[in-house]
Amino acid sequence: MIVQEIPPNSMFAAAPLDSAPTLPASSNELPVVVPALAHEETAAYDAPHASLLGRAQALARAMLGDRRSAYGASLLEQAQGCAAILQDLGVDETAQAAAYLVEPAELWPVSQIARDFDPVLAHLVERMRQIIRLGAAGGLVARAGDQTEMLRRMLLAMADDIRVVLLTLAARLQTLRYCAQTRQSPPEAISRETMAVLAPLANRLGLWQIKWELEDLAFRFLEPEAYRLLAGQLEERRAEREAFVAAAVERLQAALRQSGIDASVSGRPKHLYSIHVKMQAKRRGLEGIQDLRGLRVIVSTVAQCYAALDWVHRLWPAMASEYDDYIARPKPNGYRSLHTVVVASDGLPLEVQIRTQDMHQFAEYGVASHWRYKEKSQAGGGRGGSSVDLTIAWVRQLLAWQREVGQALGSGDAAQTSAASHIYALTPQARVIELPAGSTAIDFAYHVHSGLGHRCRGARVDGQLVPLNRPLQTGQTVEIVAAKEGAAEGPSRDWLNPALGYVASPRARTKVRQWFNALEMARDAALGRERIERVLQREGRTSLAFDELARRLGQSDVAAMFVSVAREEIGPRQIEEAARGVEPPAPVSGGGAIEPVPAQRRRHDGGRGPQGGGVLVVGIDSLMNQLAKCCRPVPPDAVAGFVTRGRGVSVHRQSCPTFARLSRDAPERVIETAWDPAAFSAGAEAGRRFPVELELRAQDRQGLLRDVSDVFARDRINVIAVNTQSRQQQALMRFTVEVTDAAQVSRTLAALRLVSGVHEVQRKQA
Repeated sequence: MIVQEIPPNSMFAAAPLDSAPTLPASSNELPVVVPALAHEETAAYDAPHASLLGRAQALARAMLGDRRSAYGASLLEQAQGCAAILQDLGVDETAQAAAYLVEPAELWPVSQIARDFDPVLAHLVERMRQIIRLGAAGGLVARAGDQTEMLRRMLLAMADDIRVVLLTLAARLQTLRYCAQTRQSPPEAISRETMAVLAPLANRLGLWQIKWELEDLAFRFLEPEAYRLLAGQLEERRAEREAFVAAAVERLQAALRQSGIDASVSGRPKHLYSIHVKMQAKRRGLEGIQDLRGLRVIVSTVAQCYAALDWVHRLWPAMASEYDDYIARPKPNGYRSLHTVVVASDGLPLEVQIRTQDMHQFAEYGVASHWRYKEKSQAGGGRGGSSVDLTIAWVRQLLAWQREVGQALGSGDAAQTSAASHIYALTPQARVIELPAGSTAIDFAYHVHSGLGHRCRGARVDGQLVPLNRPLQTGQTVEIVAAKEGAAEGPSRDWLNPALGYVASPRARTKVRQWFNALEMARDAALGRERIERVLQREGRTSLAFDELARRLGQSDVAAMFVSVAREEIGPRQIEEAARGVEPPAPVSGGGAIEPVPAQRRRHDGGRGPQGGGVLVVGIDSLMNQLAKCCRPVPPDAVAGFVTRGRGVSVHRQSCPTFARLSRDAPERVIETAWDPAAFSAGAEAGRRFPVELELRAQDRQGLLRDVSDVFARDRINVIAVNTQSRQQQALMRFTVEVTDAAQVSRTLAALRLVSGVHEVQRKQA
């Protein structure tokens, strides 16, 4: 048996002591007797007629010994306190028994609980342990954005049995109670988790008594100074307030008794956290909060509720704007009661709530007030009796919760958030990933990052290696075993076979298909290039540039031309005819150099070609010229020309490495060029744009491309091409943009360097 270290923020976390009983490492059986066991404990566990709860209690007393939680509480006392809270809620003995068997997990495996106790009990214990592991990983701690709502959804998805929710709330309440009694503060994450996740969950389920106590305790630990100040202020006037409430209770009780209404009248406690929230919302001190005093009237029938309301209004004048009839119009969560505010004899408001005993029970315990579990007489126990009211209440609350969560995330469709259609798994860093039901580790990897999905080679689920096509369950922690960068990277074609069950989510399936489509595109491009080169060699046209050939063939770019040739959309004869379209200049005898331009044709006021973009080829009149794509010159870059075969003058930046190589190999082809001052000065007014390639390296993150695009949009720069790659969390982005001049390029580069995560950005040289 592998004994795992128990995390310190576990709700039942234990620190083993030397004196605690231990298990043999090779034991496969649930131990039931140790030498130190008392006779009555052993008998209680072994007796077939003993209740499920009694057997669990006896085993816990025997096995837990002096084990203590991370906060110093006895694990046995912790379990007893949790079971007592469940008993107050009216939860059945099976759930109470689960409180004794949840921790420590190494003492009693789930399989043995199912065998020696009851499968239902084993299921409750397993679900609780999943939630504990989630909390241990920090998965329930509230975070910004949709992660908080995602975590609440995940908790509900794991709680396929309402008793799991009640166990979770009871365990946390018992932990906070112990910390308060011993005057020690739990980790801040525990208090924030309570306030952000568990207390709202108790509220959705109508467990208001649990909600109020959880909020007050969490408030005490999160804001101790504010808590002490508020508690002190309330304590100063407590005697006066209690005396007033006692007098009001006596007066109202006597009036109701005189009218023949059998009622229970008591003061209604005001919870510290609710007072604090109201003070913050109204921006007032305690003296500005006028509803600190309240009465609660509990009667037998609905008719008596309205009769009691009439007597309240006879005794004190009512504030008409502060009356709510939640009996005629119940709240969406099922709450029913009469609320009124009257002006007491001292001129201050007095709140009065009137309800029946059944309404009060629901107001205090919500869904739990409908719990009707009955233990079966036979061994193992189970559910029995009518559960119609339970089912209706639980489904109503669950659907209301899911509806609220869906609206918070921009979708009111509860079906989209139901546990039947989604699962929630965790990364090792406790990030929650929402997946379609039936998803596998491969789906998980692609939802985390596309690169991780491509390199996925295995997976560990809750620390155990599992097949890649095994469906995941809610609450599991998934660790992807990935290949190294560049080492046999890429998915398997088997992942696209539905019969093998490797991929279930549309997102992952799309990513896998995109990988193979890109792979096929690259292979087609290589094949097409090879075929074109063979034709050009055969025709003696190897000097013909691919982009010129693509233009002659009517293709949008060179890559599209390669693919079309590979897929036989363009045949060899078309390539031959396009290659012969322009005859190359006749070479000089004895050499391959172009004949020098005659001196008599030179003039220093030469013109610009139709494609020159405002470039003067000095000394040559009307010679075609074009801006080189290798360096993308932009005014006022220093430029130079190079005479090509069949494509006129190619204009390069003087710092271009390609131009340096060409001028070194054929210096006689170099020709002086310059920007046309007239065309350049009017370039911006005429709307002339020059293409420039920018290269950016940054730490890969969500929203990076959006932030970079915002820079281009602010500078009014048109992006005509984008190419992005991501490896080892590093992003490489290449953009082709249109600018008016080099100054605009410099301004844009400076703005891009300020984007979060950007390491380097530069204009591409060649």
